[in-house]
Amino acid sequence: MSQSVLIQAVVYLAAAVVCVPIAKRLGLGSVLGYLLAGVLIGPAGLELIGTEGQDVMHYAEFGVVIMLFLIGLELEPELLWRMRTAILGLGGFQVLLTMLGGMGLAMLAGLAWQPALATGMILAMSSTAIVLQMLKEKGLTESSAGRSAFAVLLFQDIAVIPILAVMPLLQIYPIVATGAEGHHSLVEHLPGLLRVLVVVGSVGGVVALGRFGMRPIFRVIAGTGLREVFIATALLLVVGVALLMELVGLSPALGAFVAGVVLANSEYKRELESDIDPFRGLLLGLFFIAVGTSIDIALIAANVGVVMGIVLTIMVLKAAVLWGLGGRFKLGTDQNLIFSLALCQVGEFAFVLLSFAQQNGILATDTVGLLTASVALTMALTPVLMLVNERWLLPRLGTRDKPGRTEDAVEEKNPVIIAGFGPFGNTVGRFLRANNVGTTVLDMDSDRVDLLRKIGLKVYYGDASRYDLLRAAGADDARLIVVALDTTEQSVELVETVRKHFPHLQILARAMDWSDAYELVDAQVPHTRVYRETLDTSVRMGVDVLRELGVRAYHAQRAAHLFIKQDLTHLDELARVRHDEKLYFNTTRRQLREIEQLMEFNEKNRWLKEINDGWDTETLRAEVKSIK
Repeated sequence: MSQSVLIQAVVYLAAAVVCVPIAKRLGLGSVLGYLLAGVLIGPAGLELIGTEGQDVMHYAEFGVVIMLFLIGLELEPELLWRMRTAILGLGGFQVLLTMLGGMGLAMLAGLAWQPALATGMILAMSSTAIVLQMLKEKGLTESSAGRSAFAVLLFQDIAVIPILAVMPLLQIYPIVATGAEGHHSLVEHLPGLLRVLVVVGSVGGVVALGRFGMRPIFRVIAGTGLREVFIATALLLVVGVALLMELVGLSPALGAFVAGVVLANSEYKRELESDIDPFRGLLLGLFFIAVGTSIDIALIAANVGVVMGIVLTIMVLKAAVLWGLGGRFKLGTDQNLIFSLALCQVGEFAFVLLSFAQQNGILATDTVGLLTASVALTMALTPVLMLVNERWLLPRLGTRDKPGRTEDAVEEKNPVIIAGFGPFGNTVGRFLRANNVGTTVLDMDSDRVDLLRKIGLKVYYGDASRYDLLRAAGADDARLIVVALDTTEQSVELVETVRKHFPHLQILARAMDWSDAYELVDAQVPHTRVYRETLDTSVRMGVDVLRELGVRAYHAQRAAHLFIKQDLTHLDELARVRHDEKLYFNTTRRQLREIEQLMEFNEKNRWLKEINDGWDTETLRAEVKSIK
């Protein structure tokens, strides 16, 4: 038996290790990688896994419980309140309308109202994993489409709880026996009122445990300094709450979700997330592989027309609902297109709900097989749709994010234009203002613009990469522009506009890291005008370290100046060779040796520098004062 378990473990892990990286490289996402791994090793593929794949699925479903616990940890009351309109309005209507539309179509296909309602609820879900990853990779997370998609996904995650609660009431077929049989509710034989009291008391006990009991326990466990004991305690919490909910006849996922929400403001929140998340990922991956092994390729081949019809109907229905809601909630045409196509698939949680519906006698086995295959295909087609949208549709519509608010009319002209007034641009702007330098500030974050105006700063709302807005902001007469936008893509687009239409403007651009700096250098921003966000601060800390070690302020400051000068010179060279990995690493190693040798030479010839550059009188005065 143990050998059989080890063989299965090797097969599952090997399939995941091979298929998931390939799927990620092709841009299909990890979920599809796991599904393909399951198909590969299952009865439809190499037949390395047989019917035991169904048994593995029951154990792997605990990954769903952990996932809902982690979702609960993220749902702080403040976040829910700030997003209440989008979550309840956009998300709520999306789930309701898609559910009703899916139910109607299922009834037209011949299903009774109970399985039709279950089908509608399942189809209302979208893929959190696929959508958020795609938006992140394309730099659309903070766009109108990205924020709206996040609100819808958040509501869907919350809606899973009542869906799981309602599902058992829709049973019309015999319940499918599972490996978990034998676990019965302790309250099923109690009178109705007493049963309700026990259930309510159990939920209240979970809330009380989270608010008043777990923090002292975690504090004691954390005090031991043993991370493995902390992890064990966290898993004990999740498993214990899930078991309690199951014993009183509720969904284990509901208990985990409630426990997560209660602990959302705990000081141990981040540690809980980091410790439990690997178990979630591994168990969910195992679950998706088990789902893949259960996909009946023969059934799809025998019903290819039906499956493709289901896929097309689902995606058109969801896209139509999303498009209508996006327009109602003031999304521009291009943002609405991104929003609608990104969410028109059915999500990974549908596999959980389909399995749940089958086990609880809600959907027939053949129906579940067809829907499982259809769900997988909608997920596989989503990256393709987004690629088509990006390559062919958006270029014809324009890719500007046009929210409901109109851009401000710029009423002044100054020698300096600042594009982006987040923490970086704000600091630059306040420094220039303190030195009586006039600036015209443009920013695309309407909330930030309103906030800055309330504290007395003059900021204009608008997209700085637009030629007409730059001209209205006085780019023809300005001397330079400070680029401090939130993403590299926006910064490069702005730089290209300035280079094309306002070549006289000097460009000073913020870069958050080396990767951003390379992109800006490629866009022909001189390396001496690319300002990495952490460079000066990091070197300043290095200067303070030298001072604490006894190095005189003059020498430490001169060393910092030399280091930054050499580092900027290296930036150009690294930008040219970064796509050749071997050459990049060789160049980096050579540059490290060069700067070490340069600093060593500077140390040996310090007296020459002192004669040529002179002493910093302010530093000397400060040193004399410190000696006194």
